[in-house]
Amino acid sequence: MKVVVAIDSLKGSLSSLEAGNAIKTGIQRVMPDAEVCVRPLADGGEGTVEALVLGMNGRNEKVLVTGPLGKPVECVYGILPESKTAIVEMSGAAGITLVSDAERNPLNTTTYGVGEVIKDAIRKGCRHFIVGIGGSATNDGGIGMLQALGYGFLDANGNQVSFGAKGLQDLAKITVNNVLPELKECTFRIACDVTNPLCGDQGCSAIYGPQKGATPSMILQMDKWLGAYAELAAQTIEKADAKYPGTGAAGGMGFAFLTFTNATLQSGIQIILEETRLEEYVKDADIVITGEGRLDGQTVMGKAPIGVAGIAKKHGKLVLAFSGCVTEDAIACNEAGIDAFFPILRGVVSLQEAMDHDNAEKNMIATVEQVFRLIRYQQGC
Repeated sequence: MKVVVAIDSLKGSLSSLEAGNAIKTGIQRVMPDAEVCVRPLADGGEGTVEALVLGMNGRNEKVLVTGPLGKPVECVYGILPESKTAIVEMSGAAGITLVSDAERNPLNTTTYGVGEVIKDAIRKGCRHFIVGIGGSATNDGGIGMLQALGYGFLDANGNQVSFGAKGLQDLAKITVNNVLPELKECTFRIACDVTNPLCGDQGCSAIYGPQKGATPSMILQMDKWLGAYAELAAQTIEKADAKYPGTGAAGGMGFAFLTFTNATLQSGIQIILEETRLEEYVKDADIVITGEGRLDGQTVMGKAPIGVAGIAKKHGKLVLAFSGCVTEDAIACNEAGIDAFFPILRGVVSLQEAMDHDNAEKNMIATVEQVFRLIRYQQGC
């Protein structure tokens, strides 16, 4: 029997590969001769660098950059030398997990470090980028990133505006004369699974601002400033379109990439599945296993397990899913290609206990073992 495992991370508990290897252990406790192929998986957010570097024989790089609050942070990104491609997670340089609850304030948080990561990769020969923009702490329209790449975002006195969304209120002029020359040679595939425009009721300030620490008055201010920024950008760069779906992603990073670089916005899971060539492994599998930390009604909205199920069903494979927990509306996953799913919790415990690495690993192994005992019985083994 051949089993292909491609499971997303159980965030806070197990990485994609740790969860996959726990599944492998559970299977081989019952079927020691089974061929179990564990493939890394992510959806463009956390774990994207690990999934693509491991799945494509790349290497990790570390660089010290400006964090979201202006303090230095060490950011890990990946390089695929053969294709001169860099894999970047925005959250590594400007993520909300880098900011304490007390310090969350999008008026102050910057994307400058993301630009520094890109700059470092360009210096190391990369000309193609895959960038996951989930988990940001920012709402600066991407101007911090662009400043790091040489764009001028100037106030009325000709000085660079300050970091954070508050810098947008002073923006008077955009200049391009000092942009990193190599940038014009670069292409960017942006993992983006949201369709919000830059501004308005569905824009980044209104929808995502509160989780980044924005008050109602801040939201109104930032939305106004971003609108003026978009108008000014359109005077400089003809293709600027603040209403394009996804321009509001990651506090306006979607707009920054589409307007100021050679970029496309794509489904994160589709990028991962394509780049890691999962279909080649699935074609001759007997069973495909996937999952994530929580299976619910939102899983079917383009998340990683459904992307895996889609490929598996294309080849008529049985698809099983394991997750930390499931909700009642997770039944939608059955209609989307997951034949059966199983929560791994085996008792009433606290959230902290459930998410403990060792507990999650043991629960995963034990649950998979029991499922495959049934499969072995059905096969008459």
